[in-house]
Amino acid sequence: MSRTRRVVLLDYGSGNVHSAAKALEHAGAEVQVTADRAAALEADGLVVPGVGAFKAVMDQLRAVRGDGIVDGRLAGGRPVLGICVGMQVLFERGVERGVDTEGLGEWPGTVTELPAPVLPHMGWNTVAPDEGSALFAGIEHERFYFVHSFAAQAWQLDVMPPFPTPRLTWAEHGGPFLAAVENGPLSATQFHPEKSSDAGIRLLANWLATLG
Repeated sequence: MSRTRRVVLLDYGSGNVHSAAKALEHAGAEVQVTADRAAALEADGLVVPGVGAFKAVMDQLRAVRGDGIVDGRLAGGRPVLGICVGMQVLFERGVERGVDTEGLGEWPGTVTELPAPVLPHMGWNTVAPDEGSALFAGIEHERFYFVHSFAAQAWQLDVMPPFPTPRLTWAEHGGPFLAAVENGPLSATQFHPEKSSDAGIRLLANWLATLG
């Protein structure tokens, strides 16, 4: 029997932590909702949720030194999962309604508004997972729940051997955008697994299985 993975859900004032915690527990994790640095660094996995504006999320993250927590985990090769705006802030910058905000800078690129006639992009959508994706194993053809107007619409990180090639999952709303990224210990989804019914629980369980 596999051991239960201990996951910290980073509590920095962003909404949605309780539904995310319940989904992670349903997927088999032991979940602690906290911004405690020691707990976050020691856990098997760290989840960074995010709801609202890019700048507000970055301000809240920095207020609890969440930027240092994410950086510290990744420096040690420790897994991190970003969700929704928690994915967006992993990029260098976010531009929302004229406000240009510096992100965590784990990946190059800028998060911008989707070129779609109807925003936000809200509801169920299909995704196109990369071959060999661990997150989407067994759920490659499922739909996932999105609520957003902004996204990363290009991938700019060149990864050279011996580092593994990032797995990129794309979706469409007015044009292609990144729905998920798997890049070594750092993974993220633009959609909400915790709102994506059984497919979302399966995706979280797949992520938990990568934690070792």
